[in-house]
Order: sequence, then structure tokens, then C-alpha cells
Amino acid sequence: MADADRTWTISKRIGRFAGDRRVIVLLVVGAAFLFGRAWLAENPQHDPWAPLDLRDPPGWTTENKLVALRDDPDACRAVLERSDVTFTALEPAGEGPCRREDRTVLGDLPLSPAPPPTTCPVGIAMELWMRDVVQPAAQERYGSAVAEVEHFGSFSCRRLYGRGSGPWSEHATGNAIDIAAFVLDDGTRISVLGDWEGEDNGAAFLREARDGACGLFGTVLSPEYNEAHRDHFHFDMAGRSFGVCR
Repeated sequence: MADADRTWTISKRIGRFAGDRRVIVLLVVGAAFLFGRAWLAENPQHDPWAPLDLRDPPGWTTENKLVALRDDPDACRAVLERSDVTFTALEPAGEGPCRREDRTVLGDLPLSPAPPPTTCPVGIAMELWMRDVVQPAAQERYGSAVAEVEHFGSFSCRRLYGRGSGPWSEHATGNAIDIAAFVLDDGTRISVLGDWEGEDNGAAFLREARDGACGLFGTVLSPEYNEAHRDHFHFDMAGRSFGVCR
């Protein structure tokens, strides 16, 4: 065989091999895509395109879906309806920077006093926090469910730290809630003020509750943040480009 013919034959084989490799790569990619779509269909909590349903466990995209609801009360309440969560939508109230367009009350949260009106995203985050963080932590640490969660309220028409000037607090629009203590079914009371310090069950439970909130709320502040939060957790759903968890 002439050198020219041999070179042409080798080139042809190389070209055929390269073509076969492209086909194999396309088949592998296609199979991976189909597998991924099937897996997401079975795990909608991880699917960025699946509607949020609170009955699903938290997933990779849950926090992003919560963030997307911050400025859309109607879409947020549609999530509650889809998830069979009892709620009441109240009429807007207030004026100026303390105008509250979104006043939603979730009926099944064991808050004491009774659940206050908050923005719908705060209510959803509270629902998930109680179900997926607080109650499991209480069962693991104490073998008892949480009967009541004591709070300091949601709405307060004021600026940050009650100053006369500066940014308005998320409490000014009910987009926040302050949590003070937990009371178990057996009567055990665990308070942020009294039990945060130390290494006992109370301190461990409170840290689990704080850490678990960080994947649900836009802002989570605890006694580790500053003296003003020595007696409560502050949770809010402020629209920030990154969350605050301290």
C-alpha cells in the first residue's frame, strides 16, 4: 500500500473514531438529562422549576423559592393553599414606612400570645422552622414536643433599635418576629435569656433552633450578635443579596 493510501486510511479511521466518541458523549449526556429530570420529579424539593409545596421536605432550592415570595403576597398565599396550611389574610393597615400590605396570620403555629399578623413569607418560614427544626430538636433532646413558643411580637413601627433616624426595622412592616422561649408538653421552659449560655440540653437545643432558622429566614440574630438580642432570636425576611446568621 502506498504511503498516501495508508495515510488516507488512518485519517478515515481517526475521523470515524472521533465521530463515534461524539455519539457516545451525546448518548451519555442525554441519559444523564433524562435521569436528572426523573430524579427531580421524584424529589420536587430540589427542583427549581417545581412549585413550592410545604409538605415536601426542605431541599436545595427551598430557600431561593422563599426569597422569591418576599414581594408577592398573592403567590405566597397560593403556596399556603397548595400546602393545606390554615391562614387568614387581613386587610392592609398603617401608613408611610409602616404600611403593611401583607398581613397574614397562620392558624396552626403554637405561638404565645396568639400568632400575630406577619408577612406571608415570615409565616411560611415559621411553619417550616417549627416542623423541620424545632419539633425534631425538642424530641431528640427532651423526648417531648414543643407546646408553645413565646414571642415578643412582630409589628412595631420604629427604626432599627428605636433610633430617631436611620433605616427602618423590618418590624415596621411586620416582616420580622422575635422569639423568646419554648415551653414543652411536659412544662419544661427553655428561654433564650436563661438558657443560651452553657453546655446543657437547653443551650444545645437553642443553638439547633438558631442554626436551623438560618436556612429559612433572610436574617437570624441571636445573643451572639449583640447585647440587644440577649433575650430573643430575631427572624426576618429582608430582601438581601446574602443572608445574615449570627
